[in-house]
Amino acid sequence: MTDVAARPAPADVVQELRNFLAGPGADLRARWGRSTSFEARLDWQRTLAAGGWAALGWPEEFGGRGLGVRDRVACGLELAAAWAPVLAGVLGVNNVGPALMAFGTEEQQASLPKILTTEEIWCQGFSEPGAGSDLASLRTRAVADGDDFVINGQKIWTSEGMEATHCLLLARTDPDAPKHRGISALTIRMDTPGIERRPIRMITGESGFAEVFFTDVRVPRSSLLGPLHRGWDVTMATLAHERAGVIGLAAELEHNVTAELSGALGTTTAAEGPQAPLLRQEIARRYADARIAGLLGLRALADEERGAPPGPEQTLIKLAWGRAVERVAATLLEAAGPDAQRAGSAAMAYLRAPAATIAGGTTEVLKTLVGERVLGLPREPRPV
Repeated sequence: MTDVAARPAPADVVQELRNFLAGPGADLRARWGRSTSFEARLDWQRTLAAGGWAALGWPEEFGGRGLGVRDRVACGLELAAAWAPVLAGVLGVNNVGPALMAFGTEEQQASLPKILTTEEIWCQGFSEPGAGSDLASLRTRAVADGDDFVINGQKIWTSEGMEATHCLLLARTDPDAPKHRGISALTIRMDTPGIERRPIRMITGESGFAEVFFTDVRVPRSSLLGPLHRGWDVTMATLAHERAGVIGLAAELEHNVTAELSGALGTTTAAEGPQAPLLRQEIARRYADARIAGLLGLRALADEERGAPPGPEQTLIKLAWGRAVERVAATLLEAAGPDAQRAGSAAMAYLRAPAATIAGGTTEVLKTLVGERVLGLPREPRPV
């Protein structure tokens, strides 16, 4: 993104990353191209970890670079320019790792280097049927039994659920407490007896999500992450780390829009076809969509640097980013022409795009949050 790139990370850090991407990174691009397969993502993360680039924001003592938010965004732009895919263990790096650093025991923190190298792939057992956007309504139970917890329940839309080796699970441990105060966070191995995983097949034929069933799953009390019944606090504490990821997505989107749509306009079909003038207008609109998301990211970035806590701007960024991703994919599909619409990367991107308006909060829920928390609109009264 232009404004972020104008104020990059320290030159030595950016140049060091560029050198890495010109060496091992070039080998990865030659091997995988722009593949986003799980195997490609594993290879990229392992290579980045070997070079010390898998966790830009982690403290150095845990194997990270210790970079601030602005520096991470600048380095993220370099990775976007190299078409590096999302890390295979992105949830472990962005969400679980910081939670382990803040709340984990020494035994639990032993997972941190394994998260970086992909020896451990973590998923989050959060959403449930009937408890997605309203996460605090979850019904999965973890009942204390001697030195163990016994878990029963179901999770759904679990990202990397089929590949994960470990899970950060939210379960209700005090059913009589207010719903935000009776939840605990547990770290669980996915090969524990009683866990069943089923892939959720998407319209693309891929299965990046899973539904996970827990039937009398017994885990030791040492699996508890943070205080008993205070799992909601553990979850909320990860927002500061997730926020930088959302800002980075907004920055990368503007870069990708420029590269992808400029390339699309340069094709014979797009440049010379009868719809070329209209397509140019659509491309300009899509760039504006991405630009809005990027500007919101800059505002949140400035707040972050002033030490402000996570606020409603994150919701605005996610809302703008999700809508822009969907619109860009539609424009790319139109530019690709009839033949490419039946197959190819443009068609796959179009089919994947709606997930951007669902994952991390649906568009409808985010609009409600913006109305209430940003605009201060009164809540609509519930029907009697």
